[in-house]
Amino acid sequence: MQSLVIFGATGSIGSSTLDLVRKYPDKFRILGISARKNIAPLKEIAEEFKVPYLAVEREEDAKRLASSLSYKACVESGEEGLRRLAELEEAQTLVVGISGIKGLIPAYYGLLAGKRVALANKESLVVAGSLLKKAAKNGGGEIIPVDSEHSALFQLICGRKEEVEELYLTASGGPFYFCSEKELSRVTPEMAVKHPNWKMGAKISVDSATLMNKGFEVIEAMELFNFPVDKIKVLVHPQSIVHGLVKLRDGSVLAHLSVPDMRLAILYALTYPERYPLELSPLDLARIGKLEFFSPDTKKFPCLEIAYEVAHEGGLKPLILEAADEVVVEFFLQGKIRFLQIPYFLKKVLEKLEFKERVENLSISQILEYHREVRKFTEELICSQ
Repeated sequence: MQSLVIFGATGSIGSSTLDLVRKYPDKFRILGISARKNIAPLKEIAEEFKVPYLAVEREEDAKRLASSLSYKACVESGEEGLRRLAELEEAQTLVVGISGIKGLIPAYYGLLAGKRVALANKESLVVAGSLLKKAAKNGGGEIIPVDSEHSALFQLICGRKEEVEELYLTASGGPFYFCSEKELSRVTPEMAVKHPNWKMGAKISVDSATLMNKGFEVIEAMELFNFPVDKIKVLVHPQSIVHGLVKLRDGSVLAHLSVPDMRLAILYALTYPERYPLELSPLDLARIGKLEFFSPDTKKFPCLEIAYEVAHEGGLKPLILEAADEVVVEFFLQGKIRFLQIPYFLKKVLEKLEFKERVENLSISQILEYHREVRKFTEELICSQ
C-alpha cells in the first residue's frame, strides 16, 4: 500500500486524487493532507480517511482543527507545517496540488527527502526548476508531472529521449481565442473564469484565456525535460483531446489522446510505471468528428511570446514573470485593470526589474523573499499608473 500526502487536498487536484483513493482503497493510504483556509472540508476529509497528519496556514486554525477532530492527529501550520508533511518518513508520494509559490516548499523538501513528487504546481517549476532538479539529484527524489500536457509528453518521451526532435504542447485557446481585439477589450472577469473545457480556479482560467498559462507550461517543459526552448512549440487545439505531441528525428509524430479528465494524469503519476484501470467516458473520435489545430496568435495574445522571451533570458526572469502575473491577474479579477492591460503590465515589470543571482544558488527563503519583492513592486507599479 502506497502512503500519500496530498497538498491542497480541498482543491480540484486534491479532490480528483481523493476519488482515486476511494476507487483503490487497497492501493493507497492517505498519510497527510493540507489546505490553506478551507478548514471545514479539510476536516471532512480527515474524518473520512482518519488522516494522522494535517497542515493549514494559520496556527489558530490548526489548534481549532486539532481539538475538533474525533480522533488524535498531528496538526501543523504555516510553511514549517508544509515542510514537515513533505519530510514524513512513511510518505512515499507527495501530490502537490497547491496553487501559487507555496507549492515550492513541499516539492523541494519532498525531493530532498527522496520522495516521488506528483507535481501539479506549475509555479514551482517556472520559478525554481533548476533548484528542484538539484534537490531531486541530491536527495534521490523524482518529479512526475500531473499537468495533462506534461504528463502526455512524459509518456511520449519515455524510452525515446534521444530520438525526440521537437515537443508540442496543445492549448485549448481559452474562451476568447477566436474573438476580435474589439471583443477582447470588453472581456470581464466573469467571462474570463469560464473555461470551455476544464474546471479550474479563477487565476489559472484567466492565464488560460491570455495564453500565459501555456507560456508557463513551455518553461515547465524546458525544465522538466531538459529541452531547448526553441524546440518546444505550442498548437491551439480547441477540442482538448490531443494533450501533447513529439516529433521524432525521422519526421514521425507521436500524439497522446484522452478525454479531458485530470484523474488520468494523477493516477499515472501515482502508479508509474504501471497503469491502473480507470472507468471514464470513452474517447469516441467518431462522435467528436474532427480535431483542429492552429498556430497561436501572439499578436492578439502576447503573453505567450513574453514567456518565450523570459525562457531565453533565464536567471530570475521566470520568477519575476510568475510573481508579476499573480498580481496583475488579481487586479484584473478585482476589476481594477482591463483584460488587454495584463500583458502591458507584465512587460513593464520585466523591463524595470533585474536580479543577477542564479536560482540554483538561492535558498527557499531567498526565493520566497524575491517573490514577495516582485509582488510588491508590481502592486506599486499598477497603482501608480
